[in-house]
Amino acid sequence: MIGVGHPEGGRTTLLAPLTVIAGAVLVYALLSRRLSGTVVTAPIFFAVIGLLVGPVLGLVDVGANEALLMGLLEAALVMVLFADAADMHLRHWTREPALSGRLLGIGLPLTMLAGAALALLMVPGIQVWQAALIGVILAPTDAALGQAVVANPRVPAVIRNALNVESGLNDGLALPFVTIFLAVGVASTGAETELQVAQTLVLALGGSTAVGLAVGLGGGWLIRRAADADTSGERWQSIALIALAFGCFSIADGIGASGFLAVWVAGLAAGWTVRGHVRDEAFHLPEQVADVLTAVGFLALGAVLLVPVLAHATVTTVVYAAISLTVVRLLPVAISLARTGMAPATVLYVGWFGPRGLASIVFAGVVVEEAVPGDTEIAGVVLLTVAISLVVHGVTAAWGARRYAAWFDRAAAADPTIPEAAKLPVASVHGRSTRRS
Repeated sequence: MIGVGHPEGGRTTLLAPLTVIAGAVLVYALLSRRLSGTVVTAPIFFAVIGLLVGPVLGLVDVGANEALLMGLLEAALVMVLFADAADMHLRHWTREPALSGRLLGIGLPLTMLAGAALALLMVPGIQVWQAALIGVILAPTDAALGQAVVANPRVPAVIRNALNVESGLNDGLALPFVTIFLAVGVASTGAETELQVAQTLVLALGGSTAVGLAVGLGGGWLIRRAADADTSGERWQSIALIALAFGCFSIADGIGASGFLAVWVAGLAAGWTVRGHVRDEAFHLPEQVADVLTAVGFLALGAVLLVPVLAHATVTTVVYAAISLTVVRLLPVAISLARTGMAPATVLYVGWFGPRGLASIVFAGVVVEEAVPGDTEIAGVVLLTVAISLVVHGVTAAWGARRYAAWFDRAAAADPTIPEAAKLPVASVHGRSTRRS
């Protein structure tokens, strides 16, 4: 329970968690336009509020609501995965210079490998599967932590689009690898036989995909038919998409599959099925719900997780986090963008703004829930990296976007044919983060 420490009748009077959450969301909503373009991004704002009401002022009972905390974080990731996947305009990918495909197909695997190799080199006594798990969990990016990077209209459209697509899909693409290495971790405890682990893995990967396709295609078809027959109202079409997301997660989780992977697949399938049959506004409510739940996730990070993580930080984990946010991201991006003709300024911009966020937080929580060997150490490294990313990427986002936009203006004026100046269809410059304000 989230509580305020003032006595009443000899005991502490507690506030419901919803009170703190609602208050923080209301304050940010009232200040959101004024804060946009400053160093106070939404994740920084909510993490700081959580830190204040928790460890600093003692208004939060940090140990009383672990189950509630994990439930909120899982709900946030469910909506983020579904909303981002459903919002992907896949048919437009072939009309951009293949940047997002390079970042996902080349950059993402290389980032996983580099993160795992770094963990093997730096963390004493770590096993290969544990290092791989750290590398995979920290590979996905979260554009919300550097909102101005993709929201500044002066930044070239092809770059904003590539970063949005990468951020929207890389957490889902990382999920199978998280599942695999978690299964290896469970097997290492001896709690399950190799056959049981293999069966669990097949169910987690194959079952999740099957459930996601069934719910996404089936539910999407029902929404599509109802929209075509004009039997559903526009508001309820949005609500139906939210119901699909949570229903899919519940079904997959209930049969022992990966609810997150199923939701991501369902989002892709549902978005593909209903697009063109419902108005674009139907996708906005799921995105807005995802925004609110993500805010709650960062509030929880500040209130519950941040101080313990910082308290247990070591020189090794801090150095790992610093290298993870720089070399481990920048080098794969540079390799993936080779031969595209992109200028060094563009490579640096795309490489630096790969912040780690909500997906990494929730994956770390899943590792702790599974109680695999070294779970606390793995989660500590991941959460420390996210905490540092929250600050450094949030603080540099607006400044970096302005500097890069100024460079682009000069470069495009000197040579209008540079790859960064390529035009995209308006509809292809999309993504949940670009609509945040």
